[in-house]
Amino acid sequence: MKLLVTYASKYGSTAEIAEVIGKELGRRAYEVEVKPVEAVDSVTGYDGFVIGSALYAGGWIESAAKFLQTNQKMLAKHPVWLFSSGPTGEGDPNDIMDGWQFPEDLSAVVEKIKPKDVILFHGHIDPEKLNFAEKMIIRSVKATVGDYRDWLVIRSWARAIDLQAKTE
Repeated sequence: MKLLVTYASKYGSTAEIAEVIGKELGRRAYEVEVKPVEAVDSVTGYDGFVIGSALYAGGWIESAAKFLQTNQKMLAKHPVWLFSSGPTGEGDPNDIMDGWQFPEDLSAVVEKIKPKDVILFHGHIDPEKLNFAEKMIIRSVKATVGDYRDWLVIRSWARAIDLQAKTE
């Protein structure tokens, strides 16, 4: 089974999550390609897709949203898993984001694709990488800075993809 793990990442945190997912799936005898959505020329030739994006103001990065919209017909014919990364702090990332769901502009697309699973991972905010405006936003919303990604949860999710893919 050939899988594409593709993502949109502004500062690299989501890219690192995608790489870990790709490595975990590669260990399970899948042929895996990991690349940013901007580098995907075609979705033909893949048997399944893992697609992720960092969250900004609760929404996916535009390039990832466009990827879903542009490729929704093909994606709907294959197993798809979606992940988002963003919230920082202790506790369940869904609780931190007040029960986050896909923004309305993507919910119809996601419904058509019918993903096998949708998950929200903790993210990483590195103030050294932020521009002035982003630093002000982080301060105003009192976001917790630091790396809150849980690699055990991320690897476990990749293993769950393996189990689901084997039942396809």
